[in-house]
Amino acid sequence: MDIKLLQHIRLFAALDENDLQALAKHFVQRHHPKNSIIINEGDSTNSLYIILSGRVKVFLNDENGKEVTLNVEGPGEYFGEVSLFDDGKRSASVITLENCQFAILEKQEFLNCIGQNPTLAISIIQGLTGRLRALSENVRSLALMDVYGRVAHTLLEMAHEQDGHWVIDEKLTHVELANRVGASSKMVSRIMQDLKKGGYITKNAKQIIIERPLPPAW
Repeated sequence: MDIKLLQHIRLFAALDENDLQALAKHFVQRHHPKNSIIINEGDSTNSLYIILSGRVKVFLNDENGKEVTLNVEGPGEYFGEVSLFDDGKRSASVITLENCQFAILEKQEFLNCIGQNPTLAISIIQGLTGRLRALSENVRSLALMDVYGRVAHTLLEMAHEQDGHWVIDEKLTHVELANRVGASSKMVSRIMQDLKKGGYITKNAKQIIIERPLPPAW
């Protein structure tokens, strides 16, 4: 595998070129089309996935089909790292939202790598710590905020600054947003419609634009 594909991955920032050369030999690349299930919750697989291109959704669902989106990951992000440290089953499902290219590292190969590159284990542990902090914030949001608060928090979290506005570069449906905030799509649709009528947001085929600060309450 070409190390140029790994050089810009945050997980490997602490590794020098020689370490990357050694690591790249252990990866395999795979392509998966849009709407492919990469991991099923409860699976016993144990591989680390690096997203080289495309986006995936990490989610939970129950036997009734109710779904909660945990995260959406894009190029340079990774998932599946927990399975490298234990033999437990997968804790969430992952589906591709676009055509995706992955670099995949099997658990045994990872264990061989960290024997030679302990900094790799430290990088993954730091990444796990960051995800734990983010999970704590999500739990706080679900426990302490009303639906509007969760919607506003999620929109701002997804947005980036562009030409004086905050922009979400994602085709985000009301159902997808509802799955992220743990609410009904009907309630989320009402909130989004009110935000549009109030001139707080505009929406086109590719973006949601936050035109001015969102109101403190709905």
